[in-house]
Amino acid sequence: MSMEKQRKIEDIWMITREYDGLAGAGGVKDVCRQLAEALVKKADVTVMLPMYGFIDAETLGFAPRYAFEVDINYVGVERREEVHIWERKHKAGKKSLTIYLVDAARYREKKAVYTYTAAEEAENPVHVSGSGHYDYFAMNVLLQKTALNLMLYRGKRPDIIHCQDGHAALLPVMAREIDGIRHFFRKTGMVVTIHNAGVGYHQEVDDLPFAKAVTRLPSIIIGKNQLDGRFDPFLASAPYVVMNTVSDNYARELRETEDDELTGWLGHALASRGVMLQGVTNGINPEDFNPEDAEKQGIAAPFSPAKGDLAGKRECRRQLVEIIGSQQLTSVRVSGSLTEAPELPLFTLIGRLTAQKGVDKLAEALKTLLGEDDGFQVLILGTGTKEIESELIELTEIGGNQGRICILSGYDQQLANKVYAAGDFFLIPSRYEPCGLTDYIAQLFGNLPIVHHVGGLVKVVDGKTGFAYHEHSTAALSEAMQRALRMFREQPEQIRAMQRESINVIHNSYTWDKIVLRYMQLYQEALTLCREP
Repeated sequence: MSMEKQRKIEDIWMITREYDGLAGAGGVKDVCRQLAEALVKKADVTVMLPMYGFIDAETLGFAPRYAFEVDINYVGVERREEVHIWERKHKAGKKSLTIYLVDAARYREKKAVYTYTAAEEAENPVHVSGSGHYDYFAMNVLLQKTALNLMLYRGKRPDIIHCQDGHAALLPVMAREIDGIRHFFRKTGMVVTIHNAGVGYHQEVDDLPFAKAVTRLPSIIIGKNQLDGRFDPFLASAPYVVMNTVSDNYARELRETEDDELTGWLGHALASRGVMLQGVTNGINPEDFNPEDAEKQGIAAPFSPAKGDLAGKRECRRQLVEIIGSQQLTSVRVSGSLTEAPELPLFTLIGRLTAQKGVDKLAEALKTLLGEDDGFQVLILGTGTKEIESELIELTEIGGNQGRICILSGYDQQLANKVYAAGDFFLIPSRYEPCGLTDYIAQLFGNLPIVHHVGGLVKVVDGKTGFAYHEHSTAALSEAMQRALRMFREQPEQIRAMQRESINVIHNSYTWDKIVLRYMQLYQEALTLCREP
């Protein structure tokens, strides 16, 4: 499409289940906030997400704005749900960033974004802690229908509606297929971003009559968009949108490799329909993770890996070891300990302790490495499957490991920053990883990533901005950790050079101000799919 024919994009809406500072469970929250804040330099941006029970809207600066009812039918039952819309708006130059919270009964009763909490299980044993919400599909549909209803209610025809993950992927289908709606949005471009295509992340549903009733979509749409017998929002939205995932390499893996088996063959199903799944690697705002601003990051002292100034990093580690030893941490459960040994390299990990994140391979690697080499320490922050957590905690109980390995079970953002700041090497042994944001954050804190060379983690260049290995195995991970140890001990100047280079690469290639230009291209592509008036 020639530049003269490109439509000016002035109004962008983003529909999501997460947004940093309001509600989050993973990297989606960071992407949504940082992308919105980058886009508002170019257009008016509106973000909509649910008002979960843990969100205090008034304290966060929101005010009630609209109220109406939304059709949420069950099989054989016509029904509506009342929604109230809370609004927070701020100007960004000539543009504005507006955030809407959808206040509804089914959101207010939830204490976490996607899963039940221990407190909810205590109230109702059916809601098992860690399990997904029983009404996840209705939660998603209510959010999407509310967005469409609010636009209709206000007479707003956005240039672009950007739908984040399977939770919002049916909005374009409803906007294009439901009578009375499809004409209104005929000039609106639609984009769907897949943050994680893994099995269990599609927001699919196997109750097909329920899917038809609650969405009001035609039977033919439900029938022809199934993956392994389940109605799949990604498949359903594909004909109406430009679809991308969060790194070029992850998009390639889904289109072209056997790794697509981990998605239930979604990538191949899309390719067979002629859908070109594109990749846009996530960005980051370096200033959000700048260790030179110790107060903002909640760390003990400022330091600058980009300038080779690491004195403050040693103080950050000393303070963190002291905090762990003082037994004052209330946000996490502490297993094991770390002695104060600033001369020893510190391996760190922050994230879900699951097989998808490769932590099973790490536990096996540590069993051997801790016994063979007494010259390093390990600090892990996160929660996950009981088996893997237990395996890691057992390592802390072995006599020879005392003072060398510590597991912090739980999560706390301020504590996470302290771990990033203290560490020398940051482990990301994921089985698959659509993009990865923790590698960026670790690099900005001078904590060199050690990654399985897969998905979006290929942006870590072995020997230049971190350490990478190709085979998803305990042996390959162990070898990469040993290479890192050798370089730390024998070539400290090379470690410093890698710390500087990794930060330069982020500033040169991966800031949101650069990545947002790629999204603007996708938006222009989406406009070419719109029907003419």
